[in-house]
Amino acid sequence: MGARRSHEELRAFARRMLQLLSAIAALLVVGGVALALAEDVDVWRGLLLSVDTVATVGSYAPPETTSGEIVRLVLVITGVGTLFYALVTVTEFFVAGHLGDLLAERRLQRMTDSLRDHVIICGYGRVGSQVVRDLEGAGITCVVIDEDPDVVAEAHDRGVSAFLGAASDDEVLRRAGIARAGGVVACVGSDAENVFITLSARELRGEGLLIIARAADEATESKLRRAGADRVVSPYKASGAEIARLARHPQISGALGIAPGFRLDEIDVPEGCPAVGRAIAEVQGQAFVVGLRRDGLFVPRPPEDTRVEAGDVLVAMGSDRDMDALERRLDLPS
Repeated sequence: MGARRSHEELRAFARRMLQLLSAIAALLVVGGVALALAEDVDVWRGLLLSVDTVATVGSYAPPETTSGEIVRLVLVITGVGTLFYALVTVTEFFVAGHLGDLLAERRLQRMTDSLRDHVIICGYGRVGSQVVRDLEGAGITCVVIDEDPDVVAEAHDRGVSAFLGAASDDEVLRRAGIARAGGVVACVGSDAENVFITLSARELRGEGLLIIARAADEATESKLRRAGADRVVSPYKASGAEIARLARHPQISGALGIAPGFRLDEIDVPEGCPAVGRAIAEVQGQAFVVGLRRDGLFVPRPPEDTRVEAGDVLVAMGSDRDMDALERRLDLPS
């Protein structure tokens, strides 16, 4: 259960208990005055008789007058009924688990307050859950925010700290520790909501926070950047570009984007490649060969006079233009 719902239920319980206590106090005072008048005693004595009657203790003698007996009967009926209702209210609060939810929420908040440089994941869907798995696999602590109670419960079952609420809500972001976070990932299903999340996060932390946002629609990318996102990722665009890259360069076993306009590629050197027998310095051009895989062994930063052999895998880094030129020198299709 989220903090907002838990606190609302706690406030509702407190209101009910306050109303019950007020009703009991009023009943005791009115009953005390009535008994004082009926029994011709002082008000303090009447109040003691009233408390004794409502509490069903029986420490004092019953009233001696008919009017006193009537007042006593009314006090017994209304007083016992009110006390029983109060007992039911308290029991319901404990049996429904609200207290446990509040305690769990407090534990989660204390744990989150102790975090530093964690990453806040806004949205725990297919994209968000994968981001959490990868980050936690790298030893980075994540805190999730999601509006679906079932999703939050699922995150808790997986041992992930999660808050229920809208990630665009400043208070929810504060409770998730945005003041101490190292980054925010806005990856809910709605582009508009991701824009609001980005705006809220940037406003709360200024330029000292890394914000990565998801954009399903290409037209939203510019809006997210204007809202303050440092990086914008389109899952559909990225997967389409990767499929197209593999279709154009099937001999490239993997690629990693390092910055806009740059990339890090693994390039297989096939039989008959013009680069076979030539030094790396002659082949790489403006790109940089940062690694060489040969016969199952990886050589980081190979010497530039190393001769390229068929079956080698060159790990090269450079701009898109330099990498395309390298592929042309290797006589690879472009």
